[in-house]
Amino acid sequence: MPQPPEDVLALDRQVCFALSVAARNVVAVYRPVLEPLGLTHPQYLVMLALWQHGSLSVKALSGLLQLDPGTLSPLLKRLEAAGLLRRERDPKDQRNLALALTDKGTALREQAEKIPAGIVERLGMPVEQLMSLHEVLTQVIAASQQALAHPAEGDEAGADATVA
Repeated sequence: MPQPPEDVLALDRQVCFALSVAARNVVAVYRPVLEPLGLTHPQYLVMLALWQHGSLSVKALSGLLQLDPGTLSPLLKRLEAAGLLRRERDPKDQRNLALALTDKGTALREQAEKIPAGIVERLGMPVEQLMSLHEVLTQVIAASQQALAHPAEGDEAGADATVA
């Protein structure tokens, strides 16, 4: 008896579904770890960028985090109100806002250094597997950015679309 054809629209076959659920769940795993620091996950990402790069313009931060400045603005206001960063005019270009960590924001890094190992422990997955996942997701990000930058005319669903 022939097997029925695979359903290309089966929910559990969709990469978009797996990515969406994984992202929500991983952010939920971070929540209780970040709460004692007074940070939400998006605020944590801002702090990571500032700890890594030092003072940044809002435009540069927006590029690093791949978020539009309008989305960043409320996050930055809350981080400033919490005393973790300062928003000031960029001395190189007065039209732009520059972000700089305060002493309190710089000091928070010491507590945050425990977060990655804690998340790995909470997930219970081998570090090598998480590093491999990071590598693949980085490729997915690059491929999706390429697709967005160069949309194909008259895209037709091909055989590879069964996993998209």
